Amino acid sequence: MTEVSNEEFGVIQGQGSVEKWKLKSQNVTVEIISLGCIITSLKTKAKNGEIDDIVLGFDTLEGYRRNPRYFGAVVGRVANRIAGGKFAIDGKEYQLAVNNGPNALHGGLRGFDKVIWASEGRTNGVRLSLSSPDGEEGYPGELRAAVTYSLLGDTLTVQYHAHSSQATPINLTNHSYFNLAGHGTPDVYDHEVSIQADAYLPVDDTMIPTGEVRPVDGSPFDLRRPVLIGQALKEVPGPGFDHNFCLSSPGDPKKERPCARVHHPESGRVLEVSTSQPGVQFYTANFLDGSLRGKGGATYPKHSSFCLETQNWPDAVNKPHFPDALLRPGEEYSHTTRFTFSTA
Repeated sequence: MTEVSNEEFGVIQGQGSVEKWKLKSQNVTVEIISLGCIITSLKTKAKNGEIDDIVLGFDTLEGYRRNPRYFGAVVGRVANRIAGGKFAIDGKEYQLAVNNGPNALHGGLRGFDKVIWASEGRTNGVRLSLSSPDGEEGYPGELRAAVTYSLLGDTLTVQYHAHSSQATPINLTNHSYFNLAGHGTPDVYDHEVSIQADAYLPVDDTMIPTGEVRPVDGSPFDLRRPVLIGQALKEVPGPGFDHNFCLSSPGDPKKERPCARVHHPESGRVLEVSTSQPGVQFYTANFLDGSLRGKGGATYPKHSSFCLETQNWPDAVNKPHFPDALLRPGEEYSHTTRFTFSTA
């Protein structure tokens, strides 16, 4: 049985109280705040029994209010990038705020990561919900969304649900940054990663997919067998990985499948991820530069962590041959992702 408790984490003037929820099983403890559904702490055991916090974050509410790199947050209404911040639905064009070079990123200037969600305890977890009004950040339709975190044994399950009053693009994910050696460790070069994807999406110089779905065979993006992240980073072009790996093809059913495994041999910690989403964005913290002061005064330099953001393919709303990104009235958006922690 999982212990579920909560307390006030702080107050944001004009918005209200931010709750902190703690989920504790025998080997895993997760802390989540109602601001942005942010995972602020995730503690697991190493093979020697030592417990470490393996996600990046801040000690204070003020840190999470700024949170320029989205540590631990649920991002939306649309995670990842939309080219030019533009899209059209049924012939009508929409313009979003541009907040990442020429593109829209992670929901806009005040995305779901900056909002206090309503929260209530559940058996083994917590359910967080919000209502995003029609036109917020330029998106059409009133969107009602809910995210449920539940911890059972060694597995943290994240379930996403949403309904909309109008056709709208949606793509929700959690943006936790992991370091299985502990959040203050300077790099993840000694982690072994594997991703069960036969194809990935090449990107242009603004990180928008070109539209090509390219097989991973014979490339640095072939991670189907475990490779050291440090070695892989020497071979991948650019500053590191920030690419969508294709877990399913357009039109495939929303079937949950294993997608990624990361092992840190020294501590023995293993993270395994499964999801019903069609893609996973593997990101190696290329834009961290050590300037952010994290938990316990830690600094987080480039490549000090990795993200496995289970989601739809980026810019899918502008690419008809990508998996459908639209949620229409009467439909339900529903996805599940599981993070399982163990030692080996």
